[in-house]
Order: sequence, then C-alpha cells, then structure tokens
Amino acid sequence: MPVLYGINVVLETLNSSEGRVERVCIQRGQRNRRVQQIIDLAREKHIPIAFEEKAWLDRKSEGAGHQGVVCFVALMEASSVELILSQAKSPGLLVVLDGIEDPQNLGAILRSAEIAGVDGVFLPQRRSAGLSSGAIKASAGAASHIKVARVPNTAQLVDSLKTKGYWLTGLDTGAGLTPWKADFTLPTALVLGNERSGLHRLIKEKCDFLVAIPMQGKTASYNVSVAAGIVLYEVIRQRSAPDG
Repeated sequence: MPVLYGINVVLETLNSSEGRVERVCIQRGQRNRRVQQIIDLAREKHIPIAFEEKAWLDRKSEGAGHQGVVCFVALMEASSVELILSQAKSPGLLVVLDGIEDPQNLGAILRSAEIAGVDGVFLPQRRSAGLSSGAIKASAGAASHIKVARVPNTAQLVDSLKTKGYWLTGLDTGAGLTPWKADFTLPTALVLGNERSGLHRLIKEKCDFLVAIPMQGKTASYNVSVAAGIVLYEVIRQRSAPDG
C-alpha cells in the first residue's frame, strides 16, 4: 500500500482521490492550522485517523520530510488507452514515456503533464517506473488528476496513435529541430526516452518529428523531467497564441 507524506500532498490527495485514502496518521502534539485542515477533512470523509510518535512517522516515510503527516492510500487504478483517447480534448495532447526508470522523474513529468492539460500519459508495463508512492509524492498530487495507462508494447501504441491522427514528436538531443519550430497546434503525442539512453531506436524511427532543446553549458542534456516541462510549456504557448 503506497505511503504518502507531507502536508501539501496529503491535502491534495484527500481533496482529489475519493475513496483511495485508507488512513491518515498525524504526529502527536502537532499544532498547525493546515494539519488541522487535514484532520477535519479526514473526519468529514470518515477516514480513520491515528496519532503517532514522530519516530513512527519517520520510519513510515523512510526518513523523508513528512511534516508530521502520513497517509496510506490504495494503489491508483490505471486507465486504458481506449478511455484516454475517447475522452481527449481537441486537438489532443498525449505523453508517451519510453522507459522512464526513476520514480522521481515520473512524478515530476506527471506534474508538468497535468499542469499542461495533457489528456493522458502512457507507460510501458515492463522496464519502467510505476505509480509507486515515490512517484505519486513527486507529482505533488498531480497523479490524482491525470489519466495514466500501462501498455504492453510502446511501438504498437505509437502506430495506433498515428492511425488516430496524432503526430509523434520525440525528444532527442541529436535532433536539428527546436521545439519552437515544431507545430504543436496539431494533435500531438510527446515521446520521452530513458534517462540514460534516450529513445529506443525503433521508437525514434517511428516518430514524425524529433526535437532538441538548445543547450549552451557543458552538461550533456537536461534532466528528462525538466525537458518535458520545457516542451509542454511550448505546447501551451503555441495553443494559447492569438494566431494559433
């Protein structure tokens, strides 16, 4: 059972995840207005509350900064490809993750995707970070608001998205096209590769466009979650511009 911790994350989860929170644990002696909000909300939703010593919360959060609040949640239910596509808003914006392994990166990408209004995120069933408590925590509550589907074959998913009219745009450090030269007003599926090796060869070949974010420093590349945020912002910018 995933463990979430921290005032903001627990509050967001209580507000947005009807039926998923199974228990809330509060550090004894807490005197904090926002912690009281959590207590009041949990009582309102008839969620069990326990008051525990700080050492107990330290163990449950594995030493992370819990701010005196921990909650236990049921595992998130994955969505389906069909549901995501059927409920996508025009012109459509999807994120395909090709082997993201770090739960922190996954959570940060989910956060940026939710803020950008992404219709759904697709993860491989194997060799990929899943919706663990670490990923949910790193998403700062966004994981509760965005549809996520696990897929058995990313290459087949990409082919299917093409038949649905989506243009596949992959992030690749060797590309010659910058994100602001791409046309994100079209139905778009943004494809992000593994933290170390980038996009798999087959997935890269199936992309309609490859884009690279310009770099001026000595570091080899942006962190994948940072890169996702930069490109998703460009999608928002293009789609909100008066001239499209």
